[in-house]
Amino acid sequence: MAIVVRIDVELAKRKMSVGEFAEKVGLTPANVAVLKNGRAKAVRFSTLEAMCRVLECQPGDLLEFVEDDEEAS
Repeated sequence: MAIVVRIDVELAKRKMSVGEFAEKVGLTPANVAVLKNGRAKAVRFSTLEAMCRVLECQPGDLLEFVEDDEEAS
């Protein structure tokens, strides 16, 4: 199972930089990069809520479940 993070898509739709997003959410740009690149092991609900508030979106707009090829077989 894989959870794909779509922050970059939502940022592009809004023409918002990672730095601006990080500042508004209360994260460091490095932590946003960890989330964006799928290296995060967990996300706090309070962080997810802040990201949704800043981007005016739903959690499902930021996170997507994608089955691994092995599991689909």
